[in-house]
This record gives sequence, structure tokens and C-alpha cells, in this order.
Amino acid sequence: MKQILFVFTMLLVSCSSDDTSGSNINDSLMSYIDGKTIETGAVIACSGNIQTNQNSIEVYFFPETGSNNFKLFETSSSNLDQNDYSNYDVLVIPNEPFFNGFLRKFVGEFDSERWIIVTYEIDDEIKLSNPIRIKQSTQPTLFSNDISLNQEISQMPIFSWDVNSEVDNAIFFQVLSTVNDDVISATYTFENQFQYYDTSNVVLNVTQGTPPILSVGQDYKFTLMDVSEDNWVNQVITTQFTVE
Repeated sequence: MKQILFVFTMLLVSCSSDDTSGSNINDSLMSYIDGKTIETGAVIACSGNIQTNQNSIEVYFFPETGSNNFKLFETSSSNLDQNDYSNYDVLVIPNEPFFNGFLRKFVGEFDSERWIIVTYEIDDEIKLSNPIRIKQSTQPTLFSNDISLNQEISQMPIFSWDVNSEVDNAIFFQVLSTVNDDVISATYTFENQFQYYDTSNVVLNVTQGTPPILSVGQDYKFTLMDVSEDNWVNQVITTQFTVE
């Protein structure tokens, strides 16, 4: 089985507070967590650059129900030890809802590659993501709509796609949504194929509630992220389709 840095924890997501500053910002991650109860690897997060600007980075994460005080910490260089929290300083940039609040994302400009960590607070505990290596220069995120769609089974479309690099890939994240970005299902697989709503090859399911039966003749959107072991998004594939 592939080794990945994601923590496979079922998280309920919500439109929690988007406060990134809090009342007492500490400059370093080490000072922020000093004396506090923490849980490492508890925030599912990844990052990629946007299509129109390679240096503009989006950091996606799942906010647990009741979480608040979202923060982003960065190293000054990609050459530093990513597991040494003393290397990280807070970076105050905006975060906003993504997929209408199902996820959240930080958005900012980075002129060089580095490591980043997402944190939030819940029930007097600080939760941290695993380190994310942003690679906008050495491995910019690719974008396409090149995906195969099989609708032989009505209302249960099968999506399949090519793997850009077996070496770089660790896991695939799939989101099926309305064309207005309301999430219907959200899943992770190791395989480069997903069938709605067959979870036999799903290794992590973060769908909220029971997924509805898709409506024949209705348009939907499928978004695929190819994620590396260091949580960088290698490729984003997005396609709109009509259910048969």
C-alpha cells in the first residue's frame, strides 16, 4: 500500500469561523503550541498553485465541526527540516470558503518554495496538518478536463483518468458537485477510477450524509485532485457532464 501523509480520520465539516488572526498571534509555531494540547496530522490539507498565476497558492483544508482560529505557518525555505516546528512562522493571509464552505482555503502569493502547516483550534486543543511542500516552481500544478466518463450504468457514472506520474502520486481526491459547487460526494481513492456511488475502492469518505440519486438529464461537475505524498496537488481535472 502506498505510504501517504494524510491522516484517515472521518471529519464532519462545517462553515466554521474564518478568523485567521485570533486575539493573540504568536510569531512562531513553536511558541503558539508551547504548553498547549496538540494533535499532529489531524488536519487534512493539501496545496496547489492556481492555473492563471503559478505563484498564487491555494491551501485547501477540511475544518472540523466547531473548529476556529484557522492559521497558516511557513518555513523560510524548502531546505529546512519540515518536522522541526521552530522553523515555522505564522503567515497572516485570508482564508475563505471553498465548495460553498464544504472546505476552506488560504490564498496567497509565494515567490519561493517552502513548507507550510495548517492549524486550527477546537475544544482547547490545537490540531495541525502534516507539512505541505509547495512546489510551484519545480512542479507546478497541471490543469485539464481530460477524463473518461462511462455511463453504461444509468445514474452511476464511472470516472477514470490517466496518472500524470506514478512516482509523484500518493492519492486521488474526488468531488462530485452541482454546477454551483454544492458538494454531493467527496472521496479519496488510491486507484485512478471512481464510480458514483460505489465505495468499494474508496479509502476515505468525507461525504456528508447519504448521497442522493443523480437526476437523469441534470448537469453536474466532477473535480479530481492528484495529490503527492508531501501533500502537493500535482494535477487538477475538472469536467461538467449530463447524467444519463
